[in-house]
Order: sequence, then structure tokens, then C-alpha cells
Amino acid sequence: MLILNKVLPIFMLPLGWVMALLIYGIVRRRRRPLVVALVVLYVCSMPLVGGRLFHWLESAYPLQTLDGVEKADAIVPLGGIFGPPAPAGAMLNVADSGDRLEAGIELMKRGKAPWLVFTGGRMPWSKRKEVEGATSARVAVARGIPADRILVTREVGNTADEARAVADLMRERGWRKIILITSAWHLRRAARQFREAGVDFVPFPVDYQIGGSGAPTVLEFLPQAGGLSMTETAVRELYGIAFYAIFAR
Repeated sequence: MLILNKVLPIFMLPLGWVMALLIYGIVRRRRRPLVVALVVLYVCSMPLVGGRLFHWLESAYPLQTLDGVEKADAIVPLGGIFGPPAPAGAMLNVADSGDRLEAGIELMKRGKAPWLVFTGGRMPWSKRKEVEGATSARVAVARGIPADRILVTREVGNTADEARAVADLMRERGWRKIILITSAWHLRRAARQFREAGVDFVPFPVDYQIGGSGAPTVLEFLPQAGGLSMTETAVRELYGIAFYAIFAR
């Protein structure tokens, strides 16, 4: 399963398809694979494609107001909050998904839970000297959250690890429900994995990328680097959903 998880995504993402078709066409000296590769590249670069995929991912859980969120035992923003580590003394490199941290701090200030829990995310290839949760905890303390109300889970490497780590922490402390914060496009997969880990949660999606799915404009049919990036992210998320639905049982 580990090999499948690391190798298959390369060939399931649009650029992987394009690369495979180009190599095949060049090696076999055939024109059709080259044409197909260009068509795939064009289609996946249209903002229309990535936008519609993102809309589907984000539509599973509606936007919630801060005051309307149900109270729980703890607030858990998932990892992926920061980009590459910044040198000492520099500003933190906050990623697009930094809304996860902001939402966690704001919900804590509004008294939605007595505990704020960050996950100890660190990828095997990461150059981070500390888990991401430790960095998030420092930011939260600087923003007024009491240090004795913050916890960081054990080290984790992906969303499934986060779910299991949070489930273990809930059992240890006797918690019944958490507020789960993550990007709207990521919440479908995260919700499934947390349910499978036995975690009862209130979903709180943030970091929306698509406002709606109205009538497409001409510009949405024109290839753009941003469109390809959006399609890559959406397809990778769809791959994750399918992978865990098939293999993680």
C-alpha cells in the first residue's frame, strides 16, 4: 500500500499523464500520443476544469459563521498551515491554507471549546526542525491563547495519521466531540478519515477557492498556469478520496 500511495499519484495527475504520453510518443515515434498529450494539457489548464472540480469538492460542507458553530471539547485545525521553514528572525511562511490557524484561534477566543489542538505534522523529507503544530502553538500563544490550553499531537505524516492521533488524544482525555478545521476542498477526505478513526466532529471548512459554479466566461476556456495548478490540486485530492475508499479498510 505504501508503494501505491507514493507511486500512483505521479501517473494519476495531469502532468503525469502528459509526461507519460510524450515519452511514449517520442520513444515509439507516434504522433497520436503527442497530440493526446497536448489536448490533455490544454483541457487541464483551463480554469473551467479545475474550477468545477474544486466546486464539487467544496460543496460537501457549507460555509459556517463563527458564532454559529456548535461548542465542543476541542478545536483541531489540520496541518498544512505553513510553507517551507523560514530562517530565524524572518516572518513565518504561511501557506494559502493559513486560514486553518486563523479559524482555530478565533473560535478559541469565542469560547467554542476549552482546548486548541494542533497536529504534529512533519513530512519525512521536510527540513523542519520541529513539527508544524509546535510552530502553530507559538503563534496562538502570541495571539493571546493561553499556553496551558494548547496541545500538540504526536508526530504525523498525513491526514490519516492526524485522525488516528486525534482519536487517541480524545480517548486519553475523555473528549466526545471536536471542531474539525480544514480547507473546504480537503474536508471531504478528512471527514471520511476522521469518521473511520472513530472521531465525532463538527466540520468547519475554511480557505474556499471557488465562490460558485455560475455560467462560464470566455476566459475560463483559455489555458492558464493557475488553471493547471488548480486541476492538479483537485485531481490529487480526488485521488486521495479514491485511494482511501479502496485500500484503507
